[in-house]
Amino acid sequence: MKRMAIFASGTGSNFQAIVDAVQKGSLQATIALLICDKPEAPVVEKAKRANIPVFTFKPKEFASKAVFESLICKQLQDAKVDFIVLAGYMRLIGPTLLQAYPNKIINLHPSLLPAFPGKEAIKQAFQAGVKITGITIHYVDEGMDTGPIIAQEAVAIHDDDTLFDVERKIHQVEHIFYPQTLQKLCLTEYEEEFT
Repeated sequence: MKRMAIFASGTGSNFQAIVDAVQKGSLQATIALLICDKPEAPVVEKAKRANIPVFTFKPKEFASKAVFESLICKQLQDAKVDFIVLAGYMRLIGPTLLQAYPNKIINLHPSLLPAFPGKEAIKQAFQAGVKITGITIHYVDEGMDTGPIIAQEAVAIHDDDTLFDVERKIHQVEHIFYPQTLQKLCLTEYEEEFT
């Protein structure tokens, strides 16, 4: 069974959806570790309730991204992590982690990439007046939301939808589609196919 680490920075709704899928057996993987760059984030409490080991850090306490990513790599190696799942982790991944886990870092982005990369993607799509947005699951590279796309799922925006409505719809799709896609990746028999 593949061992994943989840990186998150906030409330952890996607983290919880992944935990729930593992507990139900619809995602056959082990969540070996939560990595969080905000020790006070609600996701930390969710991990503790699920008996998932937690590693928190404050980036400002380190001289550089390379320094704290080296520390994270040590945690990942100690936990025998096979791949990394980003679930609302609000930092760009640097070269240290990218080199340690090539094609093994997966991100969920709340738009149909390449449209609306970066922060506040749902708000960007809503303000642009598009009729269809969605979510993208992709491998992480050195760019911002530029890595190879694994899967996408569309979400319609109706004329009477508020920004809150669109956010709610996106999150509902994320909570189903992200664990399903991770399960497909975990079922891959050979490492070559996983990349």
